[in-house]
Amino acid sequence: MLCKNWTAVLLVFLLAFQVSAKEGMWIPILLEKYNLAEMQEMGFKLTAQDIYDVNHASMKDAVVIFGGGCTGELISDEGLLITNHHCGYGAIQAHSSVEHDYLTNGFWAMNKSEELPNQRLTVSFLEYMEDVSDKVMEGTEGLDETALRDKIRSNTQTIVKNAGQEGKFSASVKPLFYGNQYFLYVYKVFRDVRLVGAPPSAIGKFGGDTDNWMWPRHTGDFSLFRVYANKDNEPADYSPDNVPYQPKKFFPVSMKGVQQGDFTMVFGNPGTTTEYWAHQAVDITMNQRDPDRIMLRDKKLEIIGADMESDPAIRIQYAAKYQSISNAWKKWQGEIKGLERLDAVNKKLAYEQEFKAWAEQNGTWESTYKPVFDEFEKQYEVYAKYVKASDYYSEVVLRGVEVFRHAQAVSSIINFIEGKQDEVAKVRRAAAVAGLEGFYKNFNQPTDEKLFAELMPLLAAGLSDEFVPAELKEMVQKYGGRELVEKVYRKSVLSNREKLEKLLRDGSDKQLLKLRKDPLVNLYKQIDYINETTVSPKVREASAAIDAAMKIYMAGLMEKNVGKAFYPDANLTLRVAYGKVEGYEPVDGVEYKYYTTLTGIMEKDNPEIYDYDVPDRLRELYENKDFGAYGVDGTVPVCFTASNHTTGGNSGSPVVNANGELIGVNFDRCWEGTMSDIMYDPKVCRNISLDIRYVLFIVDKFAGAGYLLNEMDIVK
Repeated sequence: MLCKNWTAVLLVFLLAFQVSAKEGMWIPILLEKYNLAEMQEMGFKLTAQDIYDVNHASMKDAVVIFGGGCTGELISDEGLLITNHHCGYGAIQAHSSVEHDYLTNGFWAMNKSEELPNQRLTVSFLEYMEDVSDKVMEGTEGLDETALRDKIRSNTQTIVKNAGQEGKFSASVKPLFYGNQYFLYVYKVFRDVRLVGAPPSAIGKFGGDTDNWMWPRHTGDFSLFRVYANKDNEPADYSPDNVPYQPKKFFPVSMKGVQQGDFTMVFGNPGTTTEYWAHQAVDITMNQRDPDRIMLRDKKLEIIGADMESDPAIRIQYAAKYQSISNAWKKWQGEIKGLERLDAVNKKLAYEQEFKAWAEQNGTWESTYKPVFDEFEKQYEVYAKYVKASDYYSEVVLRGVEVFRHAQAVSSIINFIEGKQDEVAKVRRAAAVAGLEGFYKNFNQPTDEKLFAELMPLLAAGLSDEFVPAELKEMVQKYGGRELVEKVYRKSVLSNREKLEKLLRDGSDKQLLKLRKDPLVNLYKQIDYINETTVSPKVREASAAIDAAMKIYMAGLMEKNVGKAFYPDANLTLRVAYGKVEGYEPVDGVEYKYYTTLTGIMEKDNPEIYDYDVPDRLRELYENKDFGAYGVDGTVPVCFTASNHTTGGNSGSPVVNANGELIGVNFDRCWEGTMSDIMYDPKVCRNISLDIRYVLFIVDKFAGAGYLLNEMDIVK
């Protein structure tokens, strides 16, 4: 039976919570009812109100969404913020040039006047969250599917509008448990965020892609920013007159360190998990989607990596792009291995059979749940077919060959001209011109031509004919990769910045309409037509049907699984994960310690390899044992592992001890546990954190920016 008491949904899930806290991303406002007792049994010494309170300062007031998809935390009463180096990477790159290579050499402001502003970078503080399930579902009784969606959308828009208070706050309503519950999240967004400090990549990205997602790690993955506000301590656009933000709460920084078995808590904004998927979804992911995307990114990384190695300017241009491509590429490889090791598809099938037996026993199988599983079987077959094309288009056209971004912009302008929407076309033209400088700052045409030459044949060969424009198929067969560049790419006006800019800025509508025959615009429009008329609609329809079925399935799981813990999938909102400091055994006969040290960095030192070339200053500090107050047993702690359940979005999250003091900054998961977004394994799933003592050591002893420590509340 479907639950109609929407507010009670989460209650049913969590009533008999008797499971290890190693798994789970928990809603802060429900901790006191469902988690706090166990947390305190594990050693936590504070209250639920210390974590989340809307009436008094609490930890939630020191945690932010950093940019579009990371977490950060305040560590001083002057708005000083710490997040990961890879979260701040785009900002660091934007300020870098061959003359001022902050990626390679690092950046440290020695006073506030030297801090660097960042366009479009924001941090969002959660004001409050609220269960609005009843408000969202108000007036939906008895509606058919279409009317139900419309009413939910209308109710949601009203809730968001009211919560936003005419622009004072940013608000959103997000579904939990596939729409069995809805929460409102209200944020205050600060728009003046300045770069304070970042270590060189040889520290902040030490080990590069080789070590990414791996343990043991030796990466100093942090960067420092400062949040600025107007004189009333409110959000404001950048201005020299702005002042450091005074937060309601900031984290004290602990020098006490970590020991095996210590309580840890991660408080952040995990992005996306899919723990309740049906077996078909797991099968498609591990046997189709991940392999396809890995293969296409193999080629992109090969091309971009070679060009980055050849020229320092290209390395700076493509550094953030390369990191973005490689991060998911490697994660997906580990995900496949983990799902195969767990025999995940068969485990899901067994779970579903168990659910069927339960439903048959209580008489709800035929009427309620058999149609759900029939729908899964039907819709996932459709989804698999069309999402394959969607993945290829995404990796090749949208996130592969960059010149297609111009083709997309030009096509949009043409569409508005043809539709007699002259004012909109003018706005789009101006936006396209304004975006050219930023585009070309991080663009190298020879690199993009190589991507075009290699990726277009892969798209033509990898998809069935119905998803490939006939003209592209013919061109690939006739010309091959490199000749395709000559015949298509270089014959396009999009490959000439001056001509393109002149056309967009000064060209008549008639001249712009002629671009319909431009080879790149024409090719893009053919692919986009198939995508917009066939692929995307089918993916959306199948996904919507699957989600509707999942809502019923989840309601059944609520009813069946009293006595087991359930938590909502992550959705880039504030969650609590908790566990303990511990290592793990990745394979038979191998046991990993829970920590790494500066000694390990020196053991990996290799001046011949960019990602392992330890900076001279760090070598000097190590050789002289000049560790200051941060040394432990003749070295400096660097990273540690714990059993907190994390995912993307948790990058930069505060890791706190039993007293709520900052002991680390979360930045990764171990390779063997990357399937935890889909299926969690408590034996090997570990989050990896930067030990805060290493941060202090780098800031103080390496960078000579010890003045920043004076702002912090350091607990010894």
